[in-house]
Amino acid sequence: MNEPNNGVNTDGERGEILSLADIRLLVDTFYGRARQDELIGPIFNDTIQDRWPQHLNKLYNFWQTVLLGQHTYYGAPFPPHSVLPLQQAHFERWLQLFHKTLDDLFTGPKAEEAKQRSVMMAQMFQYKMAEHARMGTTPIR
Repeated sequence: MNEPNNGVNTDGERGEILSLADIRLLVDTFYGRARQDELIGPIFNDTIQDRWPQHLNKLYNFWQTVLLGQHTYYGAPFPPHSVLPLQQAHFERWLQLFHKTLDDLFTGPKAEEAKQRSVMMAQMFQYKMAEHARMGTTPIR
């Protein structure tokens, strides 16, 4: 098993995403920033309220599955997001903050993969939300 590199090394150099500890650092740092953001913070905080520990654990599992290939996430990320009042600006800010967090903490192929996957997820969520709105349907939960 890979040893955690905990993001930015003591000499100030960014490390690679190699372990669950790195995933936790990414998720904790990003959501710490997102919760404080003027645009997306209120949506996260109003939706999650006092369930942050449970939500963060789910996100650790999600990114561990996506980036490390360790299948610990079971679920469908779209349905819970489909009912939120999200617009393109929210997705753009989410991506901006997520990519900035990656750039601040990590380097290497997994960091680039995380950026690519985040863009694909944002596009897919927006597409599916627009299709449900156009058709007047509600996503299956």
